[in-house]
Amino acid sequence: MIRKRSMIAALTIGASALVLAACGGGGGNEAASDSVVIHRGNSGEPLTLDPHKASGTWENNIIGDMFIGLFTEDINAEPIPGMAETYEFSDDGLTWTFHLRDASWSDGTPVTAGDFEYAFQRILNPETLSQYASLLYPIVNAEEVNTGQLSPENVGVRAVDDRTLEIQLNYPAPYLPGLLTHYTTFPVPRHVVEEYGDQWIQPRNLVVNGPYRLVQWSTNNFIHLERNESFYANEDVCIDEIFYYPTIDSVAAGRRVLNNEIDLNNEFAGQHIDRLRQEAPDYVRVSPYMGTVYYALNLEDETFADVRVRNALGMAIDRRFLADEIYRAGQEPAYSLVPPGVANYTNDARVRWADEPIEARRARARELLMEAGYGPDNPLEFEYTYRSSADNPRIAPVVQQDWESIADWVNVSITQIELQIHYENLRAADFQVGDGGWIADFNDPYSFLYLGETQSIPMNYSRYRNPEYDALVAAGNREQDMEVRAGILAEAEQMLLDDMPLIPIVFYVNKALVNPNVTGWTDNILRINRTRWLCFADVNSADVDPAGADGASH
Repeated sequence: MIRKRSMIAALTIGASALVLAACGGGGGNEAASDSVVIHRGNSGEPLTLDPHKASGTWENNIIGDMFIGLFTEDINAEPIPGMAETYEFSDDGLTWTFHLRDASWSDGTPVTAGDFEYAFQRILNPETLSQYASLLYPIVNAEEVNTGQLSPENVGVRAVDDRTLEIQLNYPAPYLPGLLTHYTTFPVPRHVVEEYGDQWIQPRNLVVNGPYRLVQWSTNNFIHLERNESFYANEDVCIDEIFYYPTIDSVAAGRRVLNNEIDLNNEFAGQHIDRLRQEAPDYVRVSPYMGTVYYALNLEDETFADVRVRNALGMAIDRRFLADEIYRAGQEPAYSLVPPGVANYTNDARVRWADEPIEARRARARELLMEAGYGPDNPLEFEYTYRSSADNPRIAPVVQQDWESIADWVNVSITQIELQIHYENLRAADFQVGDGGWIADFNDPYSFLYLGETQSIPMNYSRYRNPEYDALVAAGNREQDMEVRAGILAEAEQMLLDDMPLIPIVFYVNKALVNPNVTGWTDNILRINRTRWLCFADVNSADVDPAGADGASH
């Protein structure tokens, strides 16, 4: 294969490129001249690249290029077998058996079922402090291990032999293949983790089983990956090297894409969509996205203990104005947590005041606050904190005005916080009202309803605790009749909406700027585009099929 694509960004960014190279240490963000290199804007700076400690989509983008689970995503982000070459499950759906393909870590050590067994035990071990471990609670004894009631070896994941792995479930999970694409289920190299401990993720130590390995991480500058020649489908990979950049400023990132300084960015500022569609129509990608913008209310703060207060704040927000005039990229007002189009669901749940005119809602909100004891002599005052990224700084003052329009004794301060720190604060319950966005981990309503479960704290930012809600979600997950299950889960969602520990705002759309020379990029509902499927139209790739035999064979 002739390598035609060289490092454009390092040559064209100018002064900023010199700064990146200077801060990055040996070599900086430079690539071999005969390499096929892609430069990806990536929303935020990762806090970690450990798949057992990550929690952000911007971390997933990188981690998913380095590791492969039992299942992985195809070019359209649909689950296909990854490390599992074949699999079968019992008639009751509770026991799944996976037969692993012949594959190795990047240091040549074979990937075994024991690495998977070790990984599940590690992430569920409470000493690992995984924020996301509760996603695995469908597995037998996962919750008991994660809460310290049982030791890690009791997790219902067992290496039958080096190439055979068995997973036992508490209940049939129709979404399991999708869940097994998630980084919480990725294997980790036991021999490396046990040797280096927390330092195993450093570039000098890290070994991977996916298509790319870590070369360099220059904090707040770039992350550099290069092709893992030991990857089982390496012959179907086009891109040799990847540079990921933390593009918190989506306006600046958009300019860099249009100036050919980076090849793509997974966000752009909504207020610029008309200009972008006029100036660079081939770059603009907008499509449905399985995600919801919502505001979490901290129920550990007595300000929000009264359900009337929470509903009043939800009623006062003019979602249609936000969608049409501020976001402006096709977002739709959200009156439920689960967005339309999610599999295995009917989307019957909805806030009960959704169809009332905004002024009538605000009048009712004022009444509710007064019933809750607020008024001129006892003003409602709180802080609203929001992410520094994307459209959020433009949304915050509008929502502040919406809330203060309820009455002159409602006073809201707003504070912008850097993306990663904001989410850390949410997980630590160090906030009053905080904005957030939830992107489905797999295509099923439970990926959203998970946010209200007591067992999901700290990802349940509001600290909502409702045993009746928990019981409904558990009953839905145990129901094998999919129509009955959908009804039970809709009842649970309606309860969550009535209690309003979180306020749905809009349903996301997938916004990206992608150089039309990039091939293999698909607009999919999960917004996952693994680099192994990407290439460039001007690369001579006669012997490479990035949409590849690997995907087709499954």
